[in-house]
Amino acid sequence: MQQQLTTEPTQPKVPAWVPEAARHYLAHTESGASIRDLARRSGKHASTVLRQIRTFETRRDDLLVDEALRRLGREGGAARQAGSSAKERCMTRQPDTQSETPLSVARLRQEARRVLRRLCERGALLAVASDMDKAVVVRETEAGTTRTAVVDRDVAEALALKAWIACDAPGRISRYHITAKGRAALGELLAEEENAATGLREPAVMLTEGGDAARPQRLAPSDTPLAALARRRDKDGTPFLGGDLVRAGERLREDFELAQMAPRMAQNWDHFLTHVDEGGAMPDAPGYGAEAARARFIGALRELGPGLGDVVLRCCCYLQGLETAERKMGWSARSGKIVLRIALHRLKRHYEKLGARADMIG
Repeated sequence: MQQQLTTEPTQPKVPAWVPEAARHYLAHTESGASIRDLARRSGKHASTVLRQIRTFETRRDDLLVDEALRRLGREGGAARQAGSSAKERCMTRQPDTQSETPLSVARLRQEARRVLRRLCERGALLAVASDMDKAVVVRETEAGTTRTAVVDRDVAEALALKAWIACDAPGRISRYHITAKGRAALGELLAEEENAATGLREPAVMLTEGGDAARPQRLAPSDTPLAALARRRDKDGTPFLGGDLVRAGERLREDFELAQMAPRMAQNWDHFLTHVDEGGAMPDAPGYGAEAARARFIGALRELGPGLGDVVLRCCCYLQGLETAERKMGWSARSGKIVLRIALHRLKRHYEKLGARADMIG
C-alpha cells in the first residue's frame, strides 16, 4: 500500500524587513504551520514561538499593526476569513495603490529616516484614521498645531509592525509616538547614511589645531538648530525666533529633503550652491514632486543671496550648529544667530509672496 505523503505548509512570502515574530505569526495563522514546525525551522524553543504568536495576536488591537498583517497576508496570497466586525470592515476596504507594490527595504529605510526624525521633534506625533489613505505627522508648538510630514499608509504600518512607533491614544483618530526602539533604529539609520556619504565605516573625526582628535559632536534628532534658538529668549522675554520664522526654516528643509530624491540631483550641495546665482529662471513646476521641490529650493536660495543663503542651508538643511557654521564661513563668534534671524525673516517674506504654492505638504 502506497503511503500518503503530507507536504509541509509553505510560509507566506513576505518582505525581508518583516520581523521574525511577525513571520511566525503569519506562517501559523495564514498557512497553518504548526508551532513545533516553526520552532524547528528557526532553531528556537516552541514556547518562544508561541509567545511571539500570542504577542502579535494581542497587538492586532492596534489599527496599523492589524492592517499591516492583513496587507502582508494579502500579498502572501492568503487572507484570513475570521475577525471582529471592525476588522471585517478593514478587509472590505479596497487596497490602495501602495499595496500593489510590496514595500521594499530600501524605501522603508529612506522613509523611516524622514518620518522618525520628524517624530523625534518636541511635541510631534503621527495621526491616522481607518478612513485615511495616508498618515500625517503633526507637531504642537506655541503657535498651534503644524503638520510637518505626510506618510504613506504602508510605511506607517511597517513602522508600527516593527514597534518603532506605538499608539498611546487609540480612537477614531489614533495617535502614535516614537518608541525607544524607534529612536535606536533612527540612530543606526542616520549613522549608516553618514558613513555611506563619507565612504567611511566609522564617523569622521575632526582634528583640533594641535592635532588631537576631538570627540565628534552630533546634533540630537529632537534638537535642531532652529528648535534650540526658538527656546532662547531676548532681554524682553520674547522668543529669539518666532513660530513663523521656524516654520519658514522647516519649509526650506522640507524642499531640501524632497529635492534630494530627484534622479539627477547632485549629492554635493556645496557644489550645487555655487550654481544658484547663475542666470535663468527656474521652470514653474507645481506640486510636491522632486522637480517642484528643487525649483522652490533654488528660488528661495536665489532670493536670499550669498551669505544669507549659506547660513540657512547649513543650519536649516545640513542641521549644523551655529558654532560650526560660523567657523566654516569664517564669521566671528555669536554673529551667526543674528544673520540667521535676518535670513529667516527674508525667507518668510519670500514664502508669503508665493502664497499657496509655499504651503508644506501636510
